Amino acid sequence: PGGIEKLTMMDMSVDMVNKWRELESATDDGPEMNFIVGDEEYLPMKENSQDLIMSCLGLHWTNDLPGAMIQCRLALKPDGLFLAAILGGETLKELRIACTIAQMEREGGISPRMSPLAQVRDAGNLLSRAGFALPGVDVDRYTVKYNSALELVEHLRAMAETNALFQRSHILKRDTALATAAIYQSMFGLEDGTIPATFQVIYMTGWKEHSSQQKPKRRGSATVSFGDIRKQFGSNQD
Repeated sequence: PGGIEKLTMMDMSVDMVNKWRELESATDDGPEMNFIVGDEEYLPMKENSQDLIMSCLGLHWTNDLPGAMIQCRLALKPDGLFLAAILGGETLKELRIACTIAQMEREGGISPRMSPLAQVRDAGNLLSRAGFALPGVDVDRYTVKYNSALELVEHLRAMAETNALFQRSHILKRDTALATAAIYQSMFGLEDGTIPATFQVIYMTGWKEHSSQQKPKRRGSATVSFGDIRKQFGSNQD
């Protein structure tokens, strides 16, 4: 009822944390702020200490995603809420296809140019595996237009969202890059000359267990069948 009294913000980047500190010091209103330089895989928080943990488009960088989510659950108080948004496997599907074809044509093989991402079907299992109660998953898909594939790649580099895999080719050959751009434009180019880039965002919610939460019914305890429901409400299908 009284709102948020204390807020902790964490990032692996010292520069980003310092920027947050500068922005916070410029304003006097809002909750008490605490800033931490830390890693989601080694969460620097005590068990049962947080009411809410939010992660916005950062967990796809972790090597052990289930382990990081387990640490989030442990840090939550009972009935605490975990909210996360991660990039899903459909993200940049156009670029993946174009780059794969270009590498096969120019180099006779492929090397991953983008980090692996979780699939929607895995999100619920990840929440359950991490021990969260009442898991929920939702998905949004965004399409962003760029003038060319090369402009898109420069945008990704500026976002520091290029491939993080150790076992990868560190150099994208010039002819392969140009072929990727040409294939991208040929396969996915729009009438206005731009190219679309898909970004899929998966939203995950889960609660730390508490006695006050709803509990699922025992399997086989249902007293009404789907057939009975169909008869009661009727069917619009012939």
